[in-house]
Amino acid sequence: MLRQLDNGILYMLLSALISALNGALTKILSDDMSALEIVFFRNVIGIFLILYALRHTPPKLSGGSFHLLVTRGLFGFLAMILFFYTITTIPLGEAITLNKTSPFFVTILAFYLLGEKLSPTTLLALLIGFLGVILIVKPFGMSLSYEHILGVLGGFFAAAAYTTIKKIKDVYDSRVIVLSFVGVGTILPGLLFLAAPYLTAPESIAFLFPEFIMPNSFKLWALIAFMALISTLSQWLLTKAYSAKKLSVVGVISYTNIPFAIGFGFLLGDAFPDNLTFLGIALIIFGGVLVGRKKS
Repeated sequence: MLRQLDNGILYMLLSALISALNGALTKILSDDMSALEIVFFRNVIGIFLILYALRHTPPKLSGGSFHLLVTRGLFGFLAMILFFYTITTIPLGEAITLNKTSPFFVTILAFYLLGEKLSPTTLLALLIGFLGVILIVKPFGMSLSYEHILGVLGGFFAAAAYTTIKKIKDVYDSRVIVLSFVGVGTILPGLLFLAAPYLTAPESIAFLFPEFIMPNSFKLWALIAFMALISTLSQWLLTKAYSAKKLSVVGVISYTNIPFAIGFGFLLGDAFPDNLTFLGIALIIFGGVLVGRKKS
């Protein structure tokens, strides 16, 4: 069991680093592409990578919960598009921190869907994490941002995706689970692109219906291919990590992508987080550690 736990930590640590790098690449690509285009091309290439891996080494698990597999893909797509959109509109460190509210939502979903109990320590951790979100979002007339709210919503859908992984990890090969994610993440953007010319979407959701523009430079294609490669690797590592026995422990390790993201964002021109934002980040990490220690 210790070896399995160690592997889970290693998988998550590598996934966290690659996730922060992926966020930096998304921010670079956003100068020339919409968030939905980035999601689409990243997933198209991801499909070919996963299919190649499956052809090289066929899966051994037989499957049997296809609806949950599709549900995981849907939740994953919603989490990704909201995450990528917030990366293009707010500092990278803040976007990734808000996405890391997912462990709190995992705890809440486990309470309602899996019957897990919420101890006083867990409730305190949720309260601390929620306070951290408030300090980052800065409501009450300070600088309330719709994009920050979408970032938290992305964290919720990420939690739903992780919870679904836990339900199907013994039924489907991890690569098949990732394939469902990139597959749905290709089909749905394609449908949104087709619908865009015929719809006048409200400004609040206009990012879901952008004009499709084919990348026209080698630089863009190279960045897209590299991002797809490392993103698919990150998803595989993430799936392996969350398939470990000690889900809460590897979840705590996932917070290491926050300092990685702050560093990458600063190098790309983001303003350094102010004191309230730093305090909010610290509270979210502390709350996540409390949840992890209690569950472990």
